[in-house]
Amino acid sequence: MKLGLAAAFLGATLLAGAASAADKRWDGADDLPVNPLACSAGEASAAPAAKPYDGGKPTNAADKAGKPITLVDVPKLIGIGYFNATSKGMQDAAKALGNVTVKTDGPTEAKIDEQIKFIDNYITSGVDGILFAANDPVAIAPVLKKALSKGIHVVGYDANSTPDAREWFVNQAEFNGIAKSMVDSMAKEAGEDKGFAIVTSTFTTPNQARWIAEMWAYAQKCHPKLKWLETVEAQEDNNLSFNQATTLINKHGDKLAGLFGMTSVATPASAEAVTKAKLCGKVAVVGLATPNAMKPYVNADCVKSVVLWNPVDLGYAATYVMRAVVDGSLKPGATSVDAGKLGKLNVVNGSEILLGSPFIFTKQNIKDFDF
Repeated sequence: MKLGLAAAFLGATLLAGAASAADKRWDGADDLPVNPLACSAGEASAAPAAKPYDGGKPTNAADKAGKPITLVDVPKLIGIGYFNATSKGMQDAAKALGNVTVKTDGPTEAKIDEQIKFIDNYITSGVDGILFAANDPVAIAPVLKKALSKGIHVVGYDANSTPDAREWFVNQAEFNGIAKSMVDSMAKEAGEDKGFAIVTSTFTTPNQARWIAEMWAYAQKCHPKLKWLETVEAQEDNNLSFNQATTLINKHGDKLAGLFGMTSVATPASAEAVTKAKLCGKVAVVGLATPNAMKPYVNADCVKSVVLWNPVDLGYAATYVMRAVVDGSLKPGATSVDAGKLGKLNVVNGSEILLGSPFIFTKQNIKDFDF
């Protein structure tokens, strides 16, 4: 999020600045302006200012409007349920469009250096477009700009880069919307004045840092008695996430009433740690994860709320956005884009496409999803 110009947005930023002076942001948060949503549904939120297009532009891209195109998708890592789901959405979109071929390839660990190598190799071998989910928004920018300089279209999804390193970014849900769902669920399940800790990937991972910053701001505004104890890094490693959650449980004892899992790996690992410690019902687990990974814990009543969006739809939308960019139907200044079965998706924040509101999986609905 860049510096806003509208008074409303500045007001929200200044409010956050005042809170920052009184209470340090939680570890793992970034230092960008925040815009917490209203505490209750009937309360108006400060509307962010409209922004001009701030994305990049490919150099002398070939005119392939309406023609077959070949894309590569390089997510943070491959082989986990979440990115398997986004990949499925891309294949579904490619089938629906009929003139897109897309392949998913990438590192088996969420390491930015490895991700850069994969992208660089595909620039050399030649593709019409690159879809990516960044492990680091700044470190990935040079190789994405290299792709643009070679006439390759670049669209991000899930985890952004600096805006000028890609053309568009498909945002799965606005960061303040995720923050509100996460913190409201924790306050409801653990208690308004209880202590909680956070298991995240790394302190520099863009999505997690943005969510944590907005969670901090929203908690300051709407649940000020919640007590943040600690944030720990666990990469996106299942064993490390379990060990970190177990360490938090042992370290904080009765002071710990809740754990936030900030990744699709950290959340089930935290739930497993709570289960192994026989603390289901005493330590709430709220986090981001795929429903299949969380079904055992939700069905066992150890976890009540899993916050996410539909990653299949996210991959589907990213592919439609890329097709629209290549066709020239999505240009700077557009206010929406046609995303097939998803309908029209709105442009927000200058060069982002918003997938929609976050979704909360519960024991009542989680059986209806399979990814």
